[in-house]
Amino acid sequence: QVQFVESGGGLEQPGGSLRPSCKAPGSKISRYIMSWYRQAPGKEREVVAYITGSGGANYLNSTNGRFTISRDNAKNTVYLQMNDLKPEDTAVYYCNQLGRGPGASWGQGTQVTVSS
Repeated sequence: QVQFVESGGGLEQPGGSLRPSCKAPGSKISRYIMSWYRQAPGKEREVVAYITGSGGANYLNSTNGRFTISRDNAKNTVYLQMNDLKPEDTAVYYCNQLGRGPGASWGQGTQVTVSS
């Protein structure tokens, strides 16, 4: 299975921005539909956004207009530009192929905390 390494989270104030990234060392992800997921404490993991190999993107309603997913297939990297952050965006963010469940291989994720 493809292994993913997420980074770029952190602590940010409401209204701020972060840009996590996700790399797939040793793998070519260009043919995959890639997704960012998040899991808040006590909640199930949910899809935040996904992007096709050609760049078409879709978003969770609550993040539409604030988050932008992008990819650089040459670098095997997926990004999530997060603007106008809200406390409810606080979660661990993961990337993976779209449709992966708990039994799949997951990276360690990157913590995003939005708090004043």
